[in-house]
Amino acid sequence: MDFEFSERTQRYAAQIQEFMAAEIYPAEKVFERQLAEAPSRWQIPPVMEELKAKARARGLWNLFLPESDLGAGLSNLEYAPLCEIMGRSPIAPEVFNCSAPDTGNMETLVRYATKEQQERWLKPLLAGEIRSSFAMTEPAVASSDATNIEASIRREGNSTYVVNARKWWTSGAMDPRCKIFILMGKTDPDAPRHQQQSMILVPRDTPGVTVLRALTVFGYDDAPHGHAEVEFKDVRVPAENILLGEGRGFEIAQGRLGPGRIHHCMRMIGLAERCLEAMVARVKSRIAFGRPLADQGVIREWIADSRMEIEQSRLLTLKAAYMMDTVGNKAAQAEIAMIKVVAPKMLLAVIDRAIQAHGGGGVSQDFGLAYAWARSRVMRIVDGPDEVHKRAVARIELRK
Repeated sequence: MDFEFSERTQRYAAQIQEFMAAEIYPAEKVFERQLAEAPSRWQIPPVMEELKAKARARGLWNLFLPESDLGAGLSNLEYAPLCEIMGRSPIAPEVFNCSAPDTGNMETLVRYATKEQQERWLKPLLAGEIRSSFAMTEPAVASSDATNIEASIRREGNSTYVVNARKWWTSGAMDPRCKIFILMGKTDPDAPRHQQQSMILVPRDTPGVTVLRALTVFGYDDAPHGHAEVEFKDVRVPAENILLGEGRGFEIAQGRLGPGRIHHCMRMIGLAERCLEAMVARVKSRIAFGRPLADQGVIREWIADSRMEIEQSRLLTLKAAYMMDTVGNKAAQAEIAMIKVVAPKMLLAVIDRAIQAHGGGGVSQDFGLAYAWARSRVMRIVDGPDEVHKRAVARIELRK
């Protein structure tokens, strides 16, 4: 087994680390201040576009897309440590045009869209000129089972589909730059269970599309990106907006969610590293009962446990990425499912210890740990809850 990253990955990693230190970490507070001073929470802080221009000028742009020549040509394994570095900051992934849900949507368009669809939507997404949303989850059904989805995509004549749906947790829908939804719904409720669903491109400005409200995560609005409940009422879109064809939605979803899940895990490892660093710095600088917190045995256990758990999660993430590259997403199903359970639990444990080490400051807005915990807890639900992934792992084991 070769644990060395490729020369190309090491070169990119050094460049990204340098960019993070020089540009992104100092800009985090600027981003927060500009957002707080804006007339609306849903306006883009100017510093974000400045950072994106700098990253693109340095060639640190679209580093995902392993099966396409539209990105940097990196494999999943090569991209993993780079995505991890980006995950250290809540604003970094967008700076490099490597943030969700755009990455998953771009991969979907690369794999399944027509050339006309790619020209209209993929091209501006790759350029960072627009943003996108993925409309799948619904408030009325248990969406952990995607076959439950009730959204209707009804064919009308030869040239039109009519969409009726209520979606929620449509991430990015609050962003004023969001111009396109990839929506999953049913074109044929009477077809076999996994052939009822289709995916269709719905432009944001189509009549009948209404953002009903912003949704918060433990009180955080994730502005200016946001998550929304969206109504699609008699929304008429051209028939050519269907992706891949009727009845192919479940197939597309499986192809889309594999890379998305592992990208989340990569970013979570980076965030865990930063939280561990914050914990170490805190306990070395704080004195309690006459000596540094770092001298307390229980604190040292927290640090040791955190390091071991991070390393375990990283190795499983890299194994899953390697398998995706070598034997494909389907064959890597168990590894993807396992890391999607393991990484969020690891991260939440590390953040919890860091919060405890910071005392009252840990739950305040001053250290970013409370926000990190809120962002991370939802990862046990998004892209499939833990229980669904455990079920998949158990089913594979039983088949053996």
